[in-house]
Amino acid sequence: MRTPAPLIKNLAPRVRAPLLAGSFLTVLLVSLVGVATAKPWWMRGVESNQSDFLPPDVAFRVGASVDGNVVRVRWVIADGYYLYRRKIEIKAESPDLAVAAPVLPRGVLKSDPYLGTQEIYQRQVEATVPYTRFDAGAHPLQIKVTYQGCAEAGLCYPPITKVLFPEHAVSTAVSASHPWVGAAILAGGFAFLLAGLTLRKGRKLELPAA
Repeated sequence: MRTPAPLIKNLAPRVRAPLLAGSFLTVLLVSLVGVATAKPWWMRGVESNQSDFLPPDVAFRVGASVDGNVVRVRWVIADGYYLYRRKIEIKAESPDLAVAAPVLPRGVLKSDPYLGTQEIYQRQVEATVPYTRFDAGAHPLQIKVTYQGCAEAGLCYPPITKVLFPEHAVSTAVSASHPWVGAAILAGGFAFLLAGLTLRKGRKLELPAA
């Protein structure tokens, strides 16, 4: 017995819908698996296990602060990692800001299999960057920092670029160089109180007239 043509047409969309839904779920699962197993950008093209190396923001922690007319950019480098001296660049990012070439300390010489003999920094390094502003403080101070480093175990990270907002350093010169200021204030207050009590004791009470 043949199924009427209109009935076949009505069944066709109902059959296609589960098939399309199943295909969509399969593609979605494959995509999610691919995302879960994909390596981060700093490990792409490297066969090593990513758990063997620190993320770049952990291996090379960077921060900046304003100290007078200079910006100080400081890196804290994890053990077993290092930064290339000649790969450090610091440029102005905010409008009407000009920065000079960063002043860096001497590094340690290292024979690199790819770049030859290089100066590197380990543990920590600070760059001093003189700057000039032409906006009278109308814009937030921003600098763009680029650097590159490697792990002693063999991984070299791609160049890293960050925009930093240097913070003004809090001055503690008075409290550090004059620890007696607080003691002098307390002593002055005590002397004032003692003088007041003495005057009160020496004052005679006048009796009202009879």
